[in-house]
Amino acid sequence: MTSVREQIDAACETLVRAGLRPDAAATDAAVLARHVLGWDRATLLTHGREAPPASFEPRFEAFVARRAAREPVAMITGVREFWGLEFEVTPDVLVPRPETEFIVEEALSAFADPRRRIRRIIDVGTGTGCLAITLSLELPDVQVIATDISASALVVARRNAVRHGVDARVSFVQASFLSGVAGDADLIVSNPPYVPEGAAPALAPEVVRHEPHTALFGGRDGLVAIREIVNSAAAHLDPGGRLILEFGYGQDADVTALGEIAGWNVVNVRNDLQDIPRVIVFGRH
Repeated sequence: MTSVREQIDAACETLVRAGLRPDAAATDAAVLARHVLGWDRATLLTHGREAPPASFEPRFEAFVARRAAREPVAMITGVREFWGLEFEVTPDVLVPRPETEFIVEEALSAFADPRRRIRRIIDVGTGTGCLAITLSLELPDVQVIATDISASALVVARRNAVRHGVDARVSFVQASFLSGVAGDADLIVSNPPYVPEGAAPALAPEVVRHEPHTALFGGRDGLVAIREIVNSAAAHLDPGGRLILEFGYGQDADVTALGEIAGWNVVNVRNDLQDIPRVIVFGRH
């Protein structure tokens, strides 16, 4: 019988033929194998040359076939890591991306001074709940409100809150942006839909076929959701509060201008690992 490693290598070749880059194919094949086996990276490294259990091959082949059809790995395994935590993922929510972790970093940095007391956070368009739940874990004395227009997304987010033991500290509200959210906050965060509608043909099949379009597309210019949040957030922030937003490639100048027109000042713009502007921190004059 072939070893686990040999079957992973064969799956990698299948995924490359399906259009994945060799590095991505190798990573995805290993992730799927570990998921089927219930192994971590160290176990695969130690036992990868051994023959797998008889039940491994049919499940692994089925998962590889789904990945070759360009279904995202997170949809196949049902989970995605964010901030070192595991979040449930379904077709009702956007798959958490590594760059969204910069929002968490900027939020924690903005309130690192212990003299700046933070009481309440609002996460707009929560999706999986990854931002709301992560911030609740990092700031356990803070009340967090998470909104989403999708009832199905909120079901997933609530399950993730239970998974991480913060369901008593995070309130989920079905709402469009900030409508229906009462009271003020010290921090508002959002990873809103920001892809221009015309960019859909350029997106990877994993994204455009499998992730919810309401969480992806921000209108013709990609800025509909950002414009709404920038214009409405000040009414929900206490003095000295911060608004932190993720945005897309090449949108930094437009997002900055929208904020300045609405009376915000730019506290920081954070670049991603490719040195592309990705997250903006706004404050009030």
